[in-house]
Amino acid sequence: MTATTRPTVGPTAAGAMSASRSVSASVGGVGVSMKIGRRHLDRAALVYVRQSSMAQVREHAESTARQYALAEQAVALGWDPRDVAVIDADLGVSGRSTEGRDGFRGLVSRVCLGEVGAIFGLEISRLARSSADLSRLLELARLTDTLLIDGDGVYDLTDFNDRLLLGLKGTMSEALRRCRRKASYADLLIMPTRTAVAAVAWGFTTVRSA
Repeated sequence: MTATTRPTVGPTAAGAMSASRSVSASVGGVGVSMKIGRRHLDRAALVYVRQSSMAQVREHAESTARQYALAEQAVALGWDPRDVAVIDADLGVSGRSTEGRDGFRGLVSRVCLGEVGAIFGLEISRLARSSADLSRLLELARLTDTLLIDGDGVYDLTDFNDRLLLGLKGTMSEALRRCRRKASYADLLIMPTRTAVAAVAWGFTTVRSA
């Protein structure tokens, strides 16, 4: 998959339009117009689309459509449709590291070059599973005056409070993922024991057939 410049792409046109209306309502908060300036609108708006696996791409079509619909949200916030690019090269690729994530690396490169006015995503803390990778992107966004926009609002990384909030969200997101992985690993250790006990009645043994 490669990056595209389509304002709206999705499994169905109706699904994308519905998702766009939902995202539009969630981002239209107080202070949006104050943070988005001409210096941002004169540069590109990048919509980063990602799912962690191909199974998620198949099973979470609505989430994928909502991500594509962020391109329409960028236009609604003032960007020229020709300046809106959808980066979907990382669909089905895990975000645990930058390895194999050509889309993410391309996004970071454009931010470094000062070409990007804003990055759009459903949840900014999910742009990178690694807090180190996310922190690096946030610092680059601060240095190049690049806005980050998701369903919770618009973040200006030159503002201390926005940097603090996104940093905390990223740390909490990584902590929750670690807890879920530990819980899943514990279940895998316990399940075979439970199965073995339940499968054989008391006083009997299992005999393998020849």
